[in-house]
Amino acid sequence: MTAHDEDQVQWHRLHKITPLLNAWKVAAGLFAVFVWQSYDNLRDIDLPMATLLLILAGVIVLGALLGLGLSALAWSRTKYGISDESVFLHSGVLFRQQRHVRLDRLQTVDVTQPLLARLAGFAALKIESAGGAGSNLTLAYLKEDDAQQLRNALLARAAGVRPGASAAASATPGAPEQTSGAGPAAIPEAPEQHVFTLTAGRLIGSLALSGGIVGILVLTAGLVTLAIKSGNVGSVFAMGAPLLGGAAYFWGRFAGEFNFRVATSPDGIRVRQGLLETKARTVPPGRVQAVRLAQSPLWRFKGWWRITVNIAGYGQEETTGTVLYPVATESEAAYLLSLVHRDFGDPRPLEVLHAGLAGSGTDEGFEHTPRRARWLDPLTWRNTGVRLTETAILLRSGRFWRTLTLVPHERVQSVGMEQGPIERRLNLLSLAVHSTPGQIVPRVHHQDADTMSDLLAQLTERARQARQNAGPERWMAGRAADAAPDPRPAFAGVLPASPRLPDASDET
Repeated sequence: MTAHDEDQVQWHRLHKITPLLNAWKVAAGLFAVFVWQSYDNLRDIDLPMATLLLILAGVIVLGALLGLGLSALAWSRTKYGISDESVFLHSGVLFRQQRHVRLDRLQTVDVTQPLLARLAGFAALKIESAGGAGSNLTLAYLKEDDAQQLRNALLARAAGVRPGASAAASATPGAPEQTSGAGPAAIPEAPEQHVFTLTAGRLIGSLALSGGIVGILVLTAGLVTLAIKSGNVGSVFAMGAPLLGGAAYFWGRFAGEFNFRVATSPDGIRVRQGLLETKARTVPPGRVQAVRLAQSPLWRFKGWWRITVNIAGYGQEETTGTVLYPVATESEAAYLLSLVHRDFGDPRPLEVLHAGLAGSGTDEGFEHTPRRARWLDPLTWRNTGVRLTETAILLRSGRFWRTLTLVPHERVQSVGMEQGPIERRLNLLSLAVHSTPGQIVPRVHHQDADTMSDLLAQLTERARQARQNAGPERWMAGRAADAAPDPRPAFAGVLPASPRLPDASDET
């Protein structure tokens, strides 16, 4: 990206309220450090409670003023802009950063609203690219409407749709910087079609049936019983921190996945979620690198599956942004899978999917761990297997904790085979499919070496052909911006025309 290209960009500033929304973070940090360092001293000093409260209030006010000053300075040195090819962000006070993300490498665009920003009507825009976490950009904060318009503009440009002549890319060099607008010319949001909404009852039921909740309840009951019999109440408080940590984790799951909604649109799959902090993200077509469906033992009674995805730009530390749907039935999972992988590559998609989720042995053509390896995997050897379709590789594992991983052929970067001394003696090997790093690690253990060698040759050839035939990065170039793609999923003809939404009978 040359300096001349940047001269063609009209620059904009974040909203003036940004320093206020960021100042509380500095204040909270200073307050925490002060209490941590001075707690013992304050406790030993014989001061009236009113005086102590005044000291703490003074620390908070001082931290807020310092945070406001630092945030205002940082805001004054931050600006962003958009061209037809990239989005730019210049920031930093002592150390200046000049970063840009190519729109043809854009993976997702998230609109997040922390509680304070949400109450004030502001939002942050998080732009994820294929370059990894270090290349992602965050624009915080903009007015909520401005953030939505900017998101629409980014997705339109990433899809190859050219806005009108008033867009930022066509602005004259040296145009004055704007301080409150969204940036480019307003682009209407692409229409969407609602798919599923996760009800609160099902979410609560899924958390109640998770192993963690059961473990916390059993541990709490055991500690209370022990305290009653021994008369030592301190044993209960000794486990207070782990119990609070577990409770905080499940509260985070509930608050983060509350009102989880999925919709489809021409610019991709739209996901909205959150109770206190709301998030809205859009995954453009073809950006999903791998899909995993997982089921814990207690979820089997309800037939529920958790669907997660790998997306380039989201690292292994990212958790909430990789969830496609927290709690889905098998039919819902099939429909959602068809949205991210439209062509399943088999004339019997539902039967193959069911065999991958709940099957064993050679059901629907799966290759599984051979009998000679059953002493290495006594419980799961018949459930661990691999299957190739014309468009993807399926990896199945687990008997009690079931998982099915799907990797499209065009997303396979390499394939690794490992063989330890025991596996070598038994003519076995472990297969690893390398794609974009993330929460999903496609891998199966103790497969027949000869079978996997043949499968590797087929997978390599199909991956090569799939990459050659992959669609363009700008998937809507040459098509009207509001022209919806083919709405029929990969399972058309075997799934209902519109998915059945969960009702009261689906809840706990």
